[in-house]
Amino acid sequence: MLGAHEVLSEMSITRREFSRLGALALAAQAFPSVSGVAQGADRRVGYCVIGLGRIANHFLRGVAESSTSKITGLVSGHRGKAERIAQQYGVPKSSIYSYEEMDRFRDNKSIDAVYVALPNSMHAEYTIRSAKAGKHVLCEKPMSVAVSEAEAMIAACKANNVKLMIAYRLHYEPITLKTIKMIRDGAIGTVQAFDSSNGFNIAPGEWRSTKALGGGGPLMDVGIYSLNAARYLTGEEPERFTAVASTIDHDGRFNDVEENLSWTMRFPSGAVASCSTTYGAPMPGYYKVFGSKGWLEVASFGYQGQHLRASYSPGGRGTPATTVDETNPEQDPMHFVRQADHFSRCILENQTPDTPGEEGLRDMQHIQSIYRAAGISMG
Repeated sequence: MLGAHEVLSEMSITRREFSRLGALALAAQAFPSVSGVAQGADRRVGYCVIGLGRIANHFLRGVAESSTSKITGLVSGHRGKAERIAQQYGVPKSSIYSYEEMDRFRDNKSIDAVYVALPNSMHAEYTIRSAKAGKHVLCEKPMSVAVSEAEAMIAACKANNVKLMIAYRLHYEPITLKTIKMIRDGAIGTVQAFDSSNGFNIAPGEWRSTKALGGGGPLMDVGIYSLNAARYLTGEEPERFTAVASTIDHDGRFNDVEENLSWTMRFPSGAVASCSTTYGAPMPGYYKVFGSKGWLEVASFGYQGQHLRASYSPGGRGTPATTVDETNPEQDPMHFVRQADHFSRCILENQTPDTPGEEGLRDMQHIQSIYRAAGISMG
């Protein structure tokens, strides 16, 4: 029987450096020696996956296609399942751990980093335990279920001299990077407004609809994509919030958390954002940005198929428009390949990840503000 540790999410900038846009062919690069990472002909970072649910499967398949990373350990509450996965990815049985004995992997030199793929409320505990064991941490989003937890995670990683990256996979996806660059380069002019939604009709019995494991409702799970996108697209942190939440379906799924939530944000520049998220209806993810010279839109926060459309007039109002219609042809699990490659490169080159713990902390702070505006207690 699978415990809560095994039931994982299906969905789940600071200002980005765009010079890294094409820097993903890492196999041929010569990485400098970094303390704690095995060196030699096979200079790949070894990952221990903590939690073997649905999203972990995407990461496992992604690492299998990576030239910079490999799976070297597993943590699971289900030994039989772990052994089957270990055989598939070439992990020795001696590198399989239960949750209770996980701290023993401190002495496993084949494990350089961990991927925390557990329900939200468990992220802090297992990030901190991993940091104390001297392992770098790639943690799924949302970073935690409380601002104080996020702060403790950052502190633990700094105290133990390990890197912390939050798994915002879209920050490494080409269409997303192109969209950010277009806005930064002024293609659509001054950003005026941002509109976004993301949600789905949740099945009964999901851990994410419980306060104890999910920490909140759809805002924590899928609404965070809209929040994070508004931040990395405007390049600003929101300063004012309004929000309203509702529950329409009283069928037992929403005894702990809200079903629907809509919120607005104002940024220091004056740009405004309007976002919605739900656990009660199919709500395909998208964002649209309106600027003084035009607009752009990206459909899908999913694991593949990001589609960019844009129309803007470089010369300003009344001049001929430029149009863009482009889809990322890459298939799942390429997002996870790019994400693992980035973190592995940061470990090998002793660099700070583009989505460090501080990025996750900022989202937690804003989620707290949104919940407060909606009259919902967080944590």
